[in-house]
Amino acid sequence: MPTPPVFDSDFQKQLDELFKWRRDVRHFKTDPLPDGLLEEFLETATLAPSVGNSQPWRFVIVEDQACKKAIRDNFEACNKEAMQDYDGEKAQTYASLKLSGLDRAPAQVAVFCDSATDVGQGLGQKTMPETLKYSVVSSIQTLWLSARAQGVGIGWVSIIEPEAIKDILDIKEESWDLVAYLCIGYPEEEHDVPELVRFGWQDRLPLSQTVLKR
Repeated sequence: MPTPPVFDSDFQKQLDELFKWRRDVRHFKTDPLPDGLLEEFLETATLAPSVGNSQPWRFVIVEDQACKKAIRDNFEACNKEAMQDYDGEKAQTYASLKLSGLDRAPAQVAVFCDSATDVGQGLGQKTMPETLKYSVVSSIQTLWLSARAQGVGIGWVSIIEPEAIKDILDIKEESWDLVAYLCIGYPEEEHDVPELVRFGWQDRLPLSQTVLKR
């Protein structure tokens, strides 16, 4: 049996700091990532837990400029429509937010869940099949923390149409569902407070509002 590592108090404090400084980045530098670093992050992401060890994550590295432009256009259309849901001061705040890094982030990755994978033989999915997507989200969080530990930021673009993104990227597998579209690169600024808090969109909730006892 391998000897387990000992995570001392200094490491535990650093881990807490990593959680605090992991931010959803919207403002990126255009500096490219060093060769192989993105692949290193993706390799780390595959260490995430998955239901039945199904490993349903599928990462598509988007490099084609035509694909990037089409995805940017889809975001613009979706964002314009989303703005109609707000009015008054909230609409002004929404318009001031930079909700994607699609124009500057040097790396972009679409993350899919293969809902028809036979890896793991269906263990743990019968009553909660959505755990496959939860597993993919876990891999994204693992990727996020791994990147942040090396000074790289990630932005999660959700104002897009999943089926349109599949078409743009020529994903033929019907069982692949888009979970996230990620912009990855070095942030223009770093902060331990979420941008949406700093800009007055939404404050953090106290723990007392999110924990129940029965």
